Amino acid sequence: MTRVDFYILAGADAAERERLACRLAEKAYERGHRALLLAADEAQCQRLDALLWTFRQGSFVPHARLTEREGEPIAVGTEEHGEDEVLINLSDATPASWSRRERLAEIVDQRPEVLQASRQRYRQYREAGAEAHTHHLEQGKGR
Repeated sequence: MTRVDFYILAGADAAERERLACRLAEKAYERGHRALLLAADEAQCQRLDALLWTFRQGSFVPHARLTEREGEPIAVGTEEHGEDEVLINLSDATPASWSRRERLAEIVDQRPEVLQASRQRYRQYREAGAEAHTHHLEQGKGR
């Protein structure tokens, strides 16, 4: 069964949410996993692609856009292709392929629309039999 983790940020900063996604992708890479950062739209996809090189001094996260991936362990895209073990969801939708992954990370900030969408996904995962874990993060922990 897929492990589902909800990372709850204390603030309402969308950029903090994206930085945390990069940290999780870096952790997946360091542990030898393939990961997909599922962006909400093309603009977010472009930001994540750039941010993966700059989110932390000294970071190195080999990645590619999903459409240009040639074996890189981390991909950024707006669609769910590939056989990645880890899916980091930044979209408002429930990923269709979530149950085929080893891990699913949902990153939630305090914006009302993000909270509402994440609550609905939480219910969907639970109804499907997944055990959802929540991690409440302090302000600034997404950096």
